[in-house]
Amino acid sequence: MRRFVFAATVSAAALLAGGAFAQSTPQLRVGGDVSGTLDDGDATFGTEDTGQHRYDDYKINARRGQRLEAVMRSDAFDAYLQVFAAGQEGPDGQSLAEDDDGLGEGTHSRLRFVAPANGTYTLRARTLSGLEGGAYTLSLAQRRPAPRAPRPTGIRLGSEVEGSLSTRDPEAEDDAGRYDAYAFRAAEGQRFAISLNADDFDPVVRVGQMTGGSFVESAFNDDGVGIELNSYLIFTAPRAGEYVIRAMALGSDGLGDYTIKLDNAPPPLAATPLAIGSSAEGELSADDGVNDGGARADAYSFTAAAGQRIDATLNADAFDAYLELFNAAGESIDQDDDGGEEGTNSRLIATLAEAGTYTLQVRSTGDVTTGAYTVALAEAAPEPAPTPLPFATVTQGEIEAGGARDDDGRGYDTYAFSGAAGARVQVVMRSGDFDAYLQISRAGAFEPLGSDDDGLGEGTDSRLNFILPEAGDYVIRASPLGSEEKGLYSIELTDRGPQPEPGSILIGATARGTLDDSDGLADDGSYFDAYAVEVAEGDKLNITLVSNDFDAFLDIGQDKDGTWTSVTTDDDGLSDTHAKVEWTVEEAGTYVIRARSFAMGQTGAYALTVERRP
Repeated sequence: MRRFVFAATVSAAALLAGGAFAQSTPQLRVGGDVSGTLDDGDATFGTEDTGQHRYDDYKINARRGQRLEAVMRSDAFDAYLQVFAAGQEGPDGQSLAEDDDGLGEGTHSRLRFVAPANGTYTLRARTLSGLEGGAYTLSLAQRRPAPRAPRPTGIRLGSEVEGSLSTRDPEAEDDAGRYDAYAFRAAEGQRFAISLNADDFDPVVRVGQMTGGSFVESAFNDDGVGIELNSYLIFTAPRAGEYVIRAMALGSDGLGDYTIKLDNAPPPLAATPLAIGSSAEGELSADDGVNDGGARADAYSFTAAAGQRIDATLNADAFDAYLELFNAAGESIDQDDDGGEEGTNSRLIATLAEAGTYTLQVRSTGDVTTGAYTVALAEAAPEPAPTPLPFATVTQGEIEAGGARDDDGRGYDTYAFSGAAGARVQVVMRSGDFDAYLQISRAGAFEPLGSDDDGLGEGTDSRLNFILPEAGDYVIRASPLGSEEKGLYSIELTDRGPQPEPGSILIGATARGTLDDSDGLADDGSYFDAYAVEVAEGDKLNITLVSNDFDAFLDIGQDKDGTWTSVTTDDDGLSDTHAKVEWTVEEAGTYVIRARSFAMGQTGAYALTVERRP
């Protein structure tokens, strides 16, 4: 639960169309503060196997290059912060930045990041681990622009330099921390090995060029794997010119002594041809070469057609197997650690975007880096033709061990339907055999627009509520959440029609109603009733929403051309489950009050009152 307690204006930013999350997402403005509590009413993330935590999400708007700092403090739990690009908050999303104890003050967290583009981002305030919770405060502030980068110190090929990171060193533009800079010249295609060792901090090597006074990164390494180096990077210069090495710590506050060395790189790994449909037995040994991250590895090359799906497996008893896939340009496009049937084996399923030559690298992720292995490369089954899914009909299905697999190794079935723009659809998937997971995409290449794991709130079942952004054909993937799960399930698709038109309410009136699954659908999957109200500039209003059946949430704003823009929201301003907004109107007009639940799927009776503040 969250309560905005300072002067900053609060609004709820709309999620990407179809995003299905288990909580509402108010906006936190730069310069604003929030007081909240993580408790049993908040969303959880993760599984028992991977670890679970509670969280609250906040939408933040940022400009490209804006330097922001979020601080979360709690004495009740170990605070953890993450920031996501909009639409990347789900199970498969990758955070742009995260922090556990950047403040260095026990259980508190400080996250610094630079927005890569103009837009809306999601700031996640969560527990470090576990489902414990408690009170917290959260603030968002803008940091001063980074100072202009100083001229780097020269470093010669074959030399090793001792240095020290301190508070007197410059800060990186992206808030990654303090750094020392070293310059060297390179010919096009020249390969270098850069090692950075430190006992006082976790070292990071970054290589790039200065362009218009800004550092443009070309390569990065955090942990050299498979060898006794803190950080090891093999860098191939894409063009002739001067390059800059930045010696940094992984954490933004890491300081201390280090040594850095620039050397000629060993020759690239020689790749052994491996045809699709074949396998090979090999052995990682001390005589093997190392990859660009410094890991002892073997490489296998193969050719593929555009759109072809491959299924690569790596089995090893002696070490923890790891597979990585590279395209013809040498860019890593996919990797897997433990997707195989046994915990230490690896399985990688990928759809290849372009025709050409690809490379699989075989290596270990653990302390043991040598031993025998078997690598196999097969053509994965193409995506099956979707089965038509009629509305208002329960369909039975089964995920089988030999069926289609998605790129995360999950078995799945595909269903197709057509709908009108703005239609509200609901998909419910139930299974007693596995944890159900739903995704929806436009027809064609599968690109998830929305997903749900446990929106039904009933253990392993899933409910995905989604508003169709345009008329056309859509595809639903029904799958287990885990890659090794299989079994029987049922799925049902319901058309709820377009969003209902709002009713109206007068200042001084009370409206009584009931939320049910035929009501309006918010972007986070919660139901709402909408009431239009006419207000004048300067009006001072108290708006309350009371319910004994669900956790009440008020969202006041305007709906223009299908886009909802909030002016103010409240979750528990009246009590733990009742909402209250004290609203001073800044601009006259017609606004809409959404009387809704805090979490998706909640229903029941309520009373909404709009009155002038004394």
